[in-house]
Amino acid sequence: MAARGKKLINDPYDVVTQFIEGLAETYPGLQYLDGFPEVKVVLRSDVAVGAYDKVAVICGGGSGHEPAHGGFVGQGMLTAAVSGDVFTSPPVNSILAAIRAVTGPKGCLLVVTNYTGDRLNFGLAAEEAKSEGYKVEMVIVGDDCALPPTQGIAGRRGLAGTILVNKVAGAAADACLPLEEVAEQARHAAKLVGTVGVALSVCTLPGQEISERLGPEQIELGLGIHGEPGIAVTEHQRVDVVVTHVLKQILSLETRYVPITRGDRVILLTNGLGATPIMELMIATRKAVRELQLEYGITTDRVYTGSFMTSLDMQGFSISIMKSDTTILQWLDASTKAPCWPAGTDGDRQKPAKVAVPAPPSCAIKSDKMLQQSRELTKEGCILEASIEAGAKEIIRIKDSLNEWDSKVGDGDCGTTMHRGAIAILDDMKKCYPMNDAAETVNEIGATVRRVMGGTTGILYDILCKAAYASLKGIKTVEAKHWANALQASICAISKYGGARVGYRTMLDALIPASEILIERLEAGDDPLDAFVVSSEAAMTGAESTRHMQAQAGRSSYIAADKLASAPDPGAMAAAAWYRAVALSLKSASCHSKP
Repeated sequence: MAARGKKLINDPYDVVTQFIEGLAETYPGLQYLDGFPEVKVVLRSDVAVGAYDKVAVICGGGSGHEPAHGGFVGQGMLTAAVSGDVFTSPPVNSILAAIRAVTGPKGCLLVVTNYTGDRLNFGLAAEEAKSEGYKVEMVIVGDDCALPPTQGIAGRRGLAGTILVNKVAGAAADACLPLEEVAEQARHAAKLVGTVGVALSVCTLPGQEISERLGPEQIELGLGIHGEPGIAVTEHQRVDVVVTHVLKQILSLETRYVPITRGDRVILLTNGLGATPIMELMIATRKAVRELQLEYGITTDRVYTGSFMTSLDMQGFSISIMKSDTTILQWLDASTKAPCWPAGTDGDRQKPAKVAVPAPPSCAIKSDKMLQQSRELTKEGCILEASIEAGAKEIIRIKDSLNEWDSKVGDGDCGTTMHRGAIAILDDMKKCYPMNDAAETVNEIGATVRRVMGGTTGILYDILCKAAYASLKGIKTVEAKHWANALQASICAISKYGGARVGYRTMLDALIPASEILIERLEAGDDPLDAFVVSSEAAMTGAESTRHMQAQAGRSSYIAADKLASAPDPGAMAAAAWYRAVALSLKSASCHSKP
């Protein structure tokens, strides 16, 4: 038996009225009409009843497509929006109430999506309003390109392209054009736009059971916005493949639904259907822009990406393509106070999406002469290279252990992140680290980890390297005391910017004991290499002790104490591991160099 869909609602029968109340509370420029909740009309709060001196533009339909249409009410777009119940056309009385409320002597335009219920209810309301003396025009939008041409009267469904038509009509009306011209601009826009939708899941109506029509590995092509079946169900594919199919449908030379050919310029609208992350929508937009240019020879003048006309909680998206011309761009770029129209999308699309940014010199752009000199290693350079290699290889070796610990106390990717950094260090080390200059080498390690590791771990290690570089810079011959000072400087920097201290269950629980023992043993006159090895043992002991600590920093701070006891802090264990590997490498190098 199918499960009932979970919704953050109170009563399935009150969702529309409570949505409208929340919308009006959120946006001061909007209000709802008297007669609520039977009459569900959102209108501009600055329009006085019967006194509006421009053409009023009204759109509407069944609810469940938010932000359409109430979210597009505002100066420069819709004057009012009429809502029915979920996926149900609004009744004639509600549409009439909207017409009476916002229509002045210039008349009103009704923009209607091509569904039978909407056409009939808005049509009857228009005729009634005309009999009362109002000037009324109606424009039908049918932008669906998924269905083959029909022999009947139903025609193409109205989809997200309606939002672009609303913007054109609203801007034309705001420019004080007469009703006939506003209607003509809207009809012109409606003829130029085509849309195809794709879904990964079927929407769930409030209070209803979850549909099992689509399997976990299936997607539906060419669907409507009311949960009705599409034209085909196919296996799940990469979004690039899906976008290619959608564009082919819209630009089909067989149906010729839109008058767009090679060399034309277009407006692209990528619309989320309710439960699609903006990341996925942007990935679809990326593919659509490139494919239009490369495969069809079509340039995008404007690109809009977001959720404009949804289908409750449906996973999926639709793509709308509108042929561009000077007038269309003028209306789309015109200012509006409609709260859900995307801001910052006007302007010339001739600018390249990617711009070169000056960057400071790094190992990637060193001169051939400098790199050649850096490869003629001194004895100290050879030792430094061997120690870095040892530390990196130890991190690679314990990758799985780090991930296992992190899966218990964090997000499970510590080993993967550290492994990525270690691999990059080994690669860059052979190409561009100036091993004869300890300070510059440490600085380049920081640049490497910043480039490839990312996240908190990457930035902390970059801070560590930058602080050590500042401590070592200008020292011609780096000795043990200088390394001890550099380690201490790194710890101070990490603590300053990250906020952690000893006992917080972080990498500092390994590095602080190591630093303290190293300084103590050097001041006591111990052999520097022995002091380094002893300090590495302190690092490992400190890392192991994190099992008994309550985390006070990072993701582990959200984990219960009993869960934390099952594993040491992976960041501390990683720090202790590379530190000890470096210490043992230095000791080994010293032993091998003795006669």
